[in-house]
Amino acid sequence: MTPSAKSNPARDAAVAIVRRLQAAHHVAYLAGGCVRDELLGLTPKDYDVATSAKPPEVRHLFSGARRVGEAFGVMLVRQRDQFIEVATFRAESDYADGRRPTHVTFTDAAHDAERRDFTINGLFEDPLANRRADRVIDYVDGLADLQRKRVRAIGDPDQRFSEDYLRMLRAVRFAARLGFSLEGRTAAAIRSHAGQLTRISRERIGQELAWMLTPAPSENAASDPARAVELIQRLGLDAPVLDESHSDAKPRLVTALQRQASTAVSPAYATVLAAWILDRHLPQQFAGRSANDLPDTFGRFVTHTAASVIRRWRHALCLTNDHRDALRHTLQLMAKALTWPTLHVAGRKRLLAETLWPQAHSLVRAMASTYTARLPFLAIGAARTLRNAARQVDRDAPTLLAQGVWPTPLVNGDDLLALGRKPGPAIGRLLHQAYDAQLEGRIRSKSEAIAWVSQRR
Repeated sequence: MTPSAKSNPARDAAVAIVRRLQAAHHVAYLAGGCVRDELLGLTPKDYDVATSAKPPEVRHLFSGARRVGEAFGVMLVRQRDQFIEVATFRAESDYADGRRPTHVTFTDAAHDAERRDFTINGLFEDPLANRRADRVIDYVDGLADLQRKRVRAIGDPDQRFSEDYLRMLRAVRFAARLGFSLEGRTAAAIRSHAGQLTRISRERIGQELAWMLTPAPSENAASDPARAVELIQRLGLDAPVLDESHSDAKPRLVTALQRQASTAVSPAYATVLAAWILDRHLPQQFAGRSANDLPDTFGRFVTHTAASVIRRWRHALCLTNDHRDALRHTLQLMAKALTWPTLHVAGRKRLLAETLWPQAHSLVRAMASTYTARLPFLAIGAARTLRNAARQVDRDAPTLLAQGVWPTPLVNGDDLLALGRKPGPAIGRLLHQAYDAQLEGRIRSKSEAIAWVSQRR
């Protein structure tokens, strides 16, 4: 297994830096994730260089080098319009806050590899080696773990995680994104230390979760939200991540997330979180409900239970206002979709015109296929109601979309004022009614719209 020879500007820049460092008699390699990804046939999102050269020596060779962490031996070097991090080989100790070392000493490549998190991230590559077989430098058996497709902590996993508790979420992210397993001792150490994740800032936890639950545009490794969530819950990380009790549900019950992945719509971050809320909190709400109760029960779930969860998750994951609003609105649209059989044409078109409708629709499909075929907590009648509502949406939507669900209104506020209507809430209500009539085809022209509103008092 050797790195891909495929070239790109970032790699070319990093190799040029390695060449210059080696010409100055320093040891210099490509390091970490870029080596791992190339060995897996993936496109690295960035390239890092590790070297025996100390920061002043790096600055001497690259006059424009900037300090981005000189105490840790990290410099940012510009090369061919690319910015590459160049780090001095180092060892670290005394992780007082469960995140950052208080002591750093410069060392050699072998010791630098040993202070890293996982074996698959502890690899180096000498891109200038004469023989291709000599390019990869492996002090931690990372190549063997790449072959086995497993994530394993370097050295003692308890020590690795106590140095930096965020590594527990990184382990989940790598396993889910790469389709790898977690080595037994590594998984056991995560379970043992899971509660310590609360020592990490909410911003960092939220960022890690966003990375593992959404596709990375600069990477070609597929995201697998259902796998990530299953691991988080199985390892007991869900309580500190979400700031709520550990789920007693079987970890494999993330079926809405799994079914969502099979829909045609690529789920947004907020939609993935919505599916997780459904899998995690919905079953107990629906247990034993009758068919007639289904829309009302789901509506109450969205209004009360889900609203409370969203407030808690917003804080726990540092969600942006946009993510919070999208999460809440997506679930509200789902609740509306369950009332589809009772909606008039105008109501259905208004629903289809919502920007987030494709995301909500993907969840309706996922929930229908999940909760009618896989989970036994719905009464038979309620399951049938859910399935039929989803099928009716699928049947009706194409025709309605072809007719147009968001046409320009035929009548507006200025038209009503010109007719002598007084400004106020009544104008808004009348415009809403007129637009419904337009959506349903009862008025088809400006003159018909004017005549229609003129007849209403």
